[in-house]
Amino acid sequence: MSFKKLSVKDLDVKDKRVIIRVDFNVPQDQDGKITNNQRIVAALDTINYVLDKGAKSVVLMSHLGRPEGHVNMKFTLAPVAEELRHLMKRSMVGIKHDKRAAGLLMMKELTYFSKALDNPARPFLAILGGAKVKDKIQLIDNMLDKVNEMIIGGGMAFTFLKVIDNMEIGDSLFDSDGAGIVNKLMDKAKKNNVKIHLPCDFVTGDMFSEHAAVGKGTVKTGIPKGWMGMDIGPDSTADFKEAVMRAKTVVWNGPMGVFEWAQFASGTKGVMDAVVEVTKKGAITVIGGGDTATCCAKFHTEDKVSHVSTGGGASLELLEGKVLPGVAYLSDAPGAGSGCGCCFNPVAVAKRYPVHTAVVLLVSMGVITVIYRGRHQR
Repeated sequence: MSFKKLSVKDLDVKDKRVIIRVDFNVPQDQDGKITNNQRIVAALDTINYVLDKGAKSVVLMSHLGRPEGHVNMKFTLAPVAEELRHLMKRSMVGIKHDKRAAGLLMMKELTYFSKALDNPARPFLAILGGAKVKDKIQLIDNMLDKVNEMIIGGGMAFTFLKVIDNMEIGDSLFDSDGAGIVNKLMDKAKKNNVKIHLPCDFVTGDMFSEHAAVGKGTVKTGIPKGWMGMDIGPDSTADFKEAVMRAKTVVWNGPMGVFEWAQFASGTKGVMDAVVEVTKKGAITVIGGGDTATCCAKFHTEDKVSHVSTGGGASLELLEGKVLPGVAYLSDAPGAGSGCGCCFNPVAVAKRYPVHTAVVLLVSMGVITVIYRGRHQR
């Protein structure tokens, strides 16, 4: 799948009606108040670009929550429109086509994922967390073909350690379905000369709660019954930070622990600090959306790494090596091959494609909602 796609900057939108498919599926509290506007802020560059280029009108399309095909005012986009109005200081009014172009945020996504997955600067490090091995099998398997080193943390590390070292993990997460694939993944890592980093010590809790009593454990001593691993310990953090500081390219998907609670956030925060530091030294650092993007927001590092993906599950599928329908559906830029490069001449594209009405995909890489209508279309 080529990442070399037509961009909104290649289109003449002056005096055109423009629809932009955005991803405003933002978190809200019980009162409907938006608690994290990152996805809205990320869309502003494309919206403002189209308006500044003289678009006649702009319509934004998004979903919010999971209405399951029914009208449900719980999922109204009214709070989003109000937030956008506040951010932009502008008034808001709440198919197959010939040319389909990526918005500025989409192009940023494709550019950085291309740098990581196409021809990365080495050493290339993947940092992977999450609860269950079975949910990350495709991700781990695909990345083992690309990286030099891999950190495995979060809840799924206990499944690896139980299988590999027969560690006593107490009440820590154990993925019985994923356990059967652990040795196969480790064999592939050995075959591909990929260095695997697993935690050696842990911060533990006596229950899954912000108010849990806090303890510690190691691979050697184990974690007793009634306790569970909630974060990586200081020795693991130090080892992981060393791996980060060696890297020239870093892709991170999944936290190291239950970072939402202060007593279990040190491991994730320590690794994040190292990622910020190596970014300053010129490394390409890509945060793969989801909980890891929330980590960036919590630790105020969104602007201190190379790129924080807003693609959510779509970014995970991209890292898994899947072809995303929304990306594949975009028009290829002139001269695009099968590689992932994004270098092309936007001026030449703009001259080739005079248009009547343009509609631009912004964020949702897995959704086919990109539209660009030429004069000659029926």
